[in-house]
Amino acid sequence: MTTMAEETAVRENGATGSTGATGVQEREVQASRESDIRRHELAAFLRHRREHLTPEQVGLPRGRRRRTPGLRREEVAHLSAVGVTWYTWLEQARDIQVSVQVLDALARTLMLDQNERAHLFQLAGAVDPTPASRCQTITPALLQTLEQLEPLPACIQNSRYDILAYNRTYGRLLCDLDEVPAEDRNCMVLITTNEQWRSSIVMLDESIRLMAAKFRASMAGHLADPAWKMLLKRLRAESEQFREVWERHEVVGSRSKTKFFDNRYVGRLTLVHTDLWLGPAEGPRMVTYAPADEESRERLEKLHAVAVERG
Repeated sequence: MTTMAEETAVRENGATGSTGATGVQEREVQASRESDIRRHELAAFLRHRREHLTPEQVGLPRGRRRRTPGLRREEVAHLSAVGVTWYTWLEQARDIQVSVQVLDALARTLMLDQNERAHLFQLAGAVDPTPASRCQTITPALLQTLEQLEPLPACIQNSRYDILAYNRTYGRLLCDLDEVPAEDRNCMVLITTNEQWRSSIVMLDESIRLMAAKFRASMAGHLADPAWKMLLKRLRAESEQFREVWERHEVVGSRSKTKFFDNRYVGRLTLVHTDLWLGPAEGPRMVTYAPADEESRERLEKLHAVAVERG
């Protein structure tokens, strides 16, 4: 005969065990969901790359009866030294294991550049034998650095293009950023929906294309992250132009380059864009704009004066 204390202990232990089991099941479901998303993204990426390679690019004859855009699956499998059925399953998002050797072979066959190769390995959940450097956290010292950089425009962004902090000059570079709600201070949102921001960018279409490609490359490491999925859903819903470039499956990495802006206060600015990573590549980075010529330097000083005056 059991005592009341013993019955209570049994109930408590049972409840604890049940809760623990539920937690494990939830984690397993989440892991399965993320794996499924990755497989389908990987399949779409491989298929898109295969369809955009010509036989001539990989040293194969075109033939007269070719109907498939780009390469055939059998050709990719042959050039990568893998089975046709196995490669077909990969493009069908089947749940199969992929070795780093096979990923390396596919990257070479599909003529992926460094950024596309990194994207491939991220989607496959594998570690590239020759990975790019990875990159961490906004501190008071970083905020002070932003201020000290003036009159150069500078901000701190994460890989999702959220603007986490900015100095006064940057706040007047493309639009009056202080007037933008905090939830909309995202460069992807601004370049696709904010008319003041869009009108300040000289090569708007090319900028959107490159930003979408960098966003896709970064998202490979965050496919199941709710914040990333919500941002992607918003961009696709609010911008037809974004939807079009997103379907190209382009991926590029960050790089320094010259940018041209038509600022509403001081006119044309020619600036050199540089990303200064503060930690792993999926962490924050400091974005700086240095003048490319003396005229732009003088205009940046005027823009800084406007920013200070307007507070």
